Amino acid sequence: MGRLFGTDGVRGVAGTELTAELAAGLGRAAVTVLGRHGAGEAVVVVGRDPRASGVWLEEALTGGIRAAGGDVILAGVEPTPAIAYMTVDLGASAGVVISASHNPAEDNGIKFFSREGRKLPDEIEDEIEAALADPAADAAVPGGARPAGDAIDRYLEHLVAASLAPLDGMRVVVDCANGSASAVAPALLSRLGADVTALNAEPDGVNINEGCGALHPDVVAEAVVRLGADAGVSHDGDADRALFASADGAVIDGDQVLAASAIALHEAGELTGDMVVATVMSNIGFERAMHEHGITLVRTRVGDRYVAEEMDRRGAVLGGEQSGHVIFRKYATTGDGLLSAVRFLSLAASRGVGVGELASMMRRYPQVMVNVRVEDRDAVAGSPTVAAAVRDAEVALGGGGRVLLRPSGTEPLVRVMVEAETKDEADRHARAIAEVVSAA
Repeated sequence: MGRLFGTDGVRGVAGTELTAELAAGLGRAAVTVLGRHGAGEAVVVVGRDPRASGVWLEEALTGGIRAAGGDVILAGVEPTPAIAYMTVDLGASAGVVISASHNPAEDNGIKFFSREGRKLPDEIEDEIEAALADPAADAAVPGGARPAGDAIDRYLEHLVAASLAPLDGMRVVVDCANGSASAVAPALLSRLGADVTALNAEPDGVNINEGCGALHPDVVAEAVVRLGADAGVSHDGDADRALFASADGAVIDGDQVLAASAIALHEAGELTGDMVVATVMSNIGFERAMHEHGITLVRTRVGDRYVAEEMDRRGAVLGGEQSGHVIFRKYATTGDGLLSAVRFLSLAASRGVGVGELASMMRRYPQVMVNVRVEDRDAVAGSPTVAAAVRDAEVALGGGGRVLLRPSGTEPLVRVMVEAETKDEADRHARAIAEVVSAA
């Protein structure tokens, strides 16, 4: 059996892979591990996204926490980053979010935050998994439960305070993915002065991420053009990321948000160490833009938790992923799509420009990804024929492109990614390498 925890908690099909029994066990195990690490009386903030399965998973999880003697603060349906914030704000021992983020409605997941509002390191997750296999006896007196009260209002006030300028008169379309952002994202942007049109903000438990949100940024891009708006924002199901659209309908990804934000912080003297942290997937155009402005780019493996860990190691204040997870360390402990929207839109407002002009601070090179199904994804790295094919492509690209081979963490696949000056060139080299990987 593989490790239970993935890069973003425990995730699977609700009812078959992620069962009520497993959720209750995770609740019990988490309280046990928290006790080992000096949490004292465990107090856990629990939130969820609006998936139908979240209701019974919440009941099972909180039942397990309380059976082990832990107290529960029930936040209800709230964005993942809101739970991270509330955990610190309420002085809790930990936070838990029941969500499968951008996955379809039949999936769900459980992810934990430390008392500092950070995703748990692998070793603590391993302890929880071990405690799950060898559970302690239930507490003599079960824990209690109480609502989170006005904690969400303090979270929204915190986001408003992070704005660089009012959004007065800015016409914004926000796609809430029928997820956790549905109630709070339109209210937040309206509070900042924007004229807001909300899309996909009517969750019914089964329509989360369905043809909308950050997985389909073209939806908000089309709406921006159709409605004559100034900008668009696309969140995913748990609102820990955001993509954008310009007035002319161009999609703006996380690399472009990072580039504009890094340059602005650098110019203001607020980019600690003059560095930004991103993953191996960040576009070569982002890397070049950082170099041109004297900013060091530090790359990590894919996953916002690895970005956050590297930021902590280096004391960096900004990091993120192409997919739209952006961490503004001054204001958040994790990726926060609502915060990204506030910072990016208000940066445009403060400069009197459109978000498209901010995005143009970097050139996005064409990027082609080919997934190759293999028997042994780890063996590819040791293949001399594959290494030769990659070398040949890199020589042909010169300084005008990049090649990346990355084994999938969950499937028997090797992902071949090539960036080049043109899409045709990127496609040609990616497919040539993919053929060699397949043959090898």
